[in-house]
Amino acid sequence: MTNASHQNEQHNENEGVAKGPLSGVKIIDMSSVVMGPFATLIFADMGAEVIKVEFDQGKVPGDMMRYAGYSPDGKRGPIFAALNRNKKAVTINAGSDEGKAQLTELLSGADVFFHNVRMAGMRRLGFDYEGVRAIKPDIVYTHCAGYGADGPYAEYQAYDDLVQAASGFASLHAQRSGGDPEYAPSLIADKTVGLFATYATLAALFHRERTGEGQFVSVPMLESFTFFNMVENLYGATYANGDGKMGYTRSINPRRRPYPTKDGYIAIVPYIDSQWERFFEIGGRPGVFEDPRFSTYEARTQNTGLLYAIIEEVAATKTTDQWVEILAEENIPAMRYNAMLDVLHDPHLASVDFFAELNDDALGQYRGLRHPVGFSKTPASIRSAPPALGQDNDEILKTSRNSGNSD
Repeated sequence: MTNASHQNEQHNENEGVAKGPLSGVKIIDMSSVVMGPFATLIFADMGAEVIKVEFDQGKVPGDMMRYAGYSPDGKRGPIFAALNRNKKAVTINAGSDEGKAQLTELLSGADVFFHNVRMAGMRRLGFDYEGVRAIKPDIVYTHCAGYGADGPYAEYQAYDDLVQAASGFASLHAQRSGGDPEYAPSLIADKTVGLFATYATLAALFHRERTGEGQFVSVPMLESFTFFNMVENLYGATYANGDGKMGYTRSINPRRRPYPTKDGYIAIVPYIDSQWERFFEIGGRPGVFEDPRFSTYEARTQNTGLLYAIIEEVAATKTTDQWVEILAEENIPAMRYNAMLDVLHDPHLASVDFFAELNDDALGQYRGLRHPVGFSKTPASIRSAPPALGQDNDEILKTSRNSGNSD
């Protein structure tokens, strides 16, 4: 059986059956674009019922990520597809009386209300924390904000680029190259803060499980991503008598990159003393490790650029395959370099079925990402395709109306 057929079988077997660790948790998700949907994707993969609420009006109805990139139906682009599988989708105009009643009914049966709408707007609609707590007293209300409510940026808009710039992250590129600041070629702030929102919501659910109390959870994007950035990069500004130089010397060094080999590139990271000594012996440079500039961890940290330059010289003496084989035998950390297209065919990722080949009646065959975290008792799963706009209106909103009529 091929990996693709295995994934198709797994996808079909798990359809509506798999019970992940969050099975039974109901989340009303009014987030959009990347940060919020990345968080709720994780909840959905782990078995939560995630109901995605969109506004079906205007020139761009629904989540704008529906329209980024090609999709067979024009409304489920590749980023949207990656972020919104396993979710249900309804369209609600929360500004109308009918829409307010529908959202109120959904919230009355929810465990979590999750959104990244600016709080001033939610307050006008009556769905700020106080308004929602009146509907469901033990609700976990997670708000993904751009900036903390107590600071001067509180009402500013926030996007990935803006937060990379304000957090100092973009300046790391300038420190490394000596040139202009740059954004990382990835929505790294959005995705990182999405993970902050994930753990924060889970912690609040754990507290509710123990005490019965809901709470308001604020996840400010700038503060969260600055925390992420500064863990290693506060560095010389950590202690009062430090040198004040920020940026971890190893990670911002311009030579920290895949090294050219005879026929490609390779990543090599000797770490402990014995690995460094053996690496230089293999590379025909046995005296390097005896140099006082490199003989201790502290010295290597201070002379990272010089050390990386020597690694680069040594790496060029063999092919990538030769290095991979030799360094694996010597237990020296190394990994072959993959270009983006190479990742699709990486033998390790293929063996664990990381890329799932899936099928949907409307979308046809498409590629998904298998949830990376393993649970021995309650596995995460791919149960359903990313939803069409308003796909579950009849089921969920009708059920909501019927439930309301029966009270």
